[in-house]
Amino acid sequence: MRKIVVAIDGPAAAGKSTVAKKVAKLLKCTYIDTGAMYRAITYFAIKSNVNPENEEDVVALLPQIDLILKPNGKVILNEEDVTQVIRTPAVSGNVSYVASYKAIRLHLVELQRKMASSISVVMDGRDIGTYVLPDADVKIFQVASVETRAYRRHKENLQHGIKCSLEDIEAELRKRDFIDSSRTFAPLKPASDSIILDTSDLTIDQAVEAVMKVVKDKGYDLESLNER
Repeated sequence: MRKIVVAIDGPAAAGKSTVAKKVAKLLKCTYIDTGAMYRAITYFAIKSNVNPENEEDVVALLPQIDLILKPNGKVILNEEDVTQVIRTPAVSGNVSYVASYKAIRLHLVELQRKMASSISVVMDGRDIGTYVLPDADVKIFQVASVETRAYRRHKENLQHGIKCSLEDIEAELRKRDFIDSSRTFAPLKPASDSIILDTSDLTIDQAVEAVMKVVKDKGYDLESLNER
């Protein structure tokens, strides 16, 4: 039985989740959206009238949080399905603050490592290849221009009935990029052995194909993986 761990990192709205889900399906393994975990805590802070920028108060909420990622992609927070609400602008605009807090990251990283300890996974986030799973078999650092990312996020929001302006999204992404890459603990950066994948001019299928090529180049084949 052959096991594989794929880490896909990159900035916000680079299309990591979409690509990771499709790659996980092709490899017949579990997809883990670490960003959703940080979003869930951010949502809970806002719902609890706690300022997401107040590290001490946000960390104090951890004992009240029961977080479950379902195999079907649903995010359950204290028995509430928060899959959609954690994608709202209010959460998106504050999640980078919450994700920068060391105590929050250590708490979630423990859960993430436990998830990947015994099964094949495709995990996406900001620091999977550098910190969470430094021994991952395949490491991808997925990027795209901020203009492309803003356009994609704007389109996605409109499809979900979330009203927003393209300009506001671009400004938000630039702010998130700065916070994510400049935080002192586990910042956003490619691992030294990551493959950089620029999806600015790629379709989703082309990006997935590029990741699968890396998997194959690493010596894995679908037949051996699907025997698991």
